[in-house]
Amino acid sequence: MDKVTASAAQAVADIPDGATLSVGGFGLCGIPSVLIEALLEAGTTDLEAYSNNCGVDDWGLGRLLAAKRIRRMVASYVGENKEFARQYLQGELEVELTPQGTLAERMRAGGVGIPAFFTATGGGTQVAEGGLPWRYDDAGNVVVASPAKETRTFETPDGPREFVMEEALVADFGLVRAWKGDRHGNLVYRDSAQNFNPLAAMCGRVTIAEVEELVEPGELDPNQVHTPGVFVHRVVPLTPEQASEKRIEKRTVRSKEQS
Repeated sequence: MDKVTASAAQAVADIPDGATLSVGGFGLCGIPSVLIEALLEAGTTDLEAYSNNCGVDDWGLGRLLAAKRIRRMVASYVGENKEFARQYLQGELEVELTPQGTLAERMRAGGVGIPAFFTATGGGTQVAEGGLPWRYDDAGNVVVASPAKETRTFETPDGPREFVMEEALVADFGLVRAWKGDRHGNLVYRDSAQNFNPLAAMCGRVTIAEVEELVEPGELDPNQVHTPGVFVHRVVPLTPEQASEKRIEKRTVRSKEQS
C-alpha cells in the first residue's frame, strides 16, 4: 500500500480541533518540525499533546504553544521553554508532568494494547498519592490537581515493594520524523533521533511520518527497521531543505584560543 502523501499540509488536514497528539523527539532532536509547522498553518487548536517536552520558545511544539493552540501537555521535561512556564503558572495551560520512563512506557503500552501497568517509579510520592498541580488559575491557586493512583504491594527479590498503576496513552494522531522511510511506512531513525519516535508512532491511532529520505519498498534492511509500516498511515517526503533544518537547543563551543 502506497502511503505517501503529497504534502505536510494535506497529511494534517483532517486533524480536528481538540485532538490528542503523540509527538516524537527529545528536546529538538528528531522532532517532526515540518508537520508541526503545517499544523500551525492549518489553525488547528485546543490540542492535547503527549511528548517528552514542548520544544523551545521558537521551534517545535513551542510554535504551537506560543500561538495558544495547545490546551494540555503530558510531558516529562519542560525546562527550556519560558512561554511554557508562563502559560502554566498563569493558568493558561494544563500540564501533567510524568516521569520520563513512565511516559515512554505509557505510550508503548498504548501502542500494544495494554491498558495499564504497575511501576515502582513514583511510589510514596505525589505521583502516586495525588496533589500535583495540573492547572492553576491566574492568581496562582491550584484548580486542578492530579488524582491519587491505585497502588499495590508486590514481592520482589529485595522484599515487598509498592508499585503504582499507570494508564496507557493512546493519541488520535501520532507525528514522527524518520531518517529513512519507504512507501509502505517502514521507518528507520538515525542515532539518538530514535528517542521517543517509535513510541509516538505506536500509540497514534493515525500516525503521520515525515521522512528525510524516501526509498522504495525492499530497499530497507528489515533488520534495521525501527517502526514497522503497520503503525504508520501516512508518509510525507521532505525536501532537502526541510530535511537539513535541524536546530540545536544550546550550542556550546570553544574559542579559537582554547582549541
